[in-house]
Amino acid sequence: MSIQNKALRDPAWHERLFSTWLLVAVIMACLYVTEFKPWTLLDETSLRATRQFLASFFPPAHDVVFLKLIVVSTWQTIAVATAGVTLALIVAVPLALIATRTLSISRIGSGRVALVPKIIRNATRGVLIVLRSIPELVWGLLFVRAIGLGDTAGVLAIALTYCGMMGKVFLEIMESQDARSTDTLLINGASRGQAFLYATLPSCLPEMVSYTVFRWECAIRSSVILGFVGAGGLGQQMDLSMRMLAGGQVVTMLAAFVALVWVADVVSKQLRALLD
Repeated sequence: MSIQNKALRDPAWHERLFSTWLLVAVIMACLYVTEFKPWTLLDETSLRATRQFLASFFPPAHDVVFLKLIVVSTWQTIAVATAGVTLALIVAVPLALIATRTLSISRIGSGRVALVPKIIRNATRGVLIVLRSIPELVWGLLFVRAIGLGDTAGVLAIALTYCGMMGKVFLEIMESQDARSTDTLLINGASRGQAFLYATLPSCLPEMVSYTVFRWECAIRSSVILGFVGAGGLGQQMDLSMRMLAGGQVVTMLAAFVALVWVADVVSKQLRALLD
């Protein structure tokens, strides 16, 4: 082999080839376990059922009484998402403050966190892990069983799951910032609250607000999905219409849902643009 061919040869091609085959094997195993068979969609029985289902969508429901119901349900969906994210934010910020190492007074000088604060921080991080590990749909099912159908179950479900997510991200944002100004305040006798308000928060606020707005946008979608388990809003009305095989009502609500997500996306982008 010439010197030029040796220079063009990838010295790590064995590892790359092995990694590629390993990835293909994992994907094939996942497809086998999930019994992924997309060709069943082309079966005549499936095609007939699909045509009948799509035919029931037309004409879309557009009577005044139903449209008023859609407007009310859409507003409930927005209210559930907003209330859930607000509650999550109220709890997530204190939990992030407790769990972050940046605001630890005991590490100043020695660089090591004392045992008791370390235990508290690890316990708080564990709480955040538990909260974000359980999907909002599962929380919704639990709260519907506990307190009954309605918007309250949706608000609490979003609040718990998003509290874990937002707390984790806020924690990472705080610990990724330059901590020199925070350390300076702590060394000179400032409390953790003062160090947070005057040093950590100003540098972290744009990212925290941007992520909160993004989570609100995601909560709009989640609140619709939670409606299918009885947690109120547009999703619950859609579930009722699907049970009654009212395809015209379903397609109208799908259009309302698409419009709602589009508006939430536009508002979210505008708010994030103001922060840049």
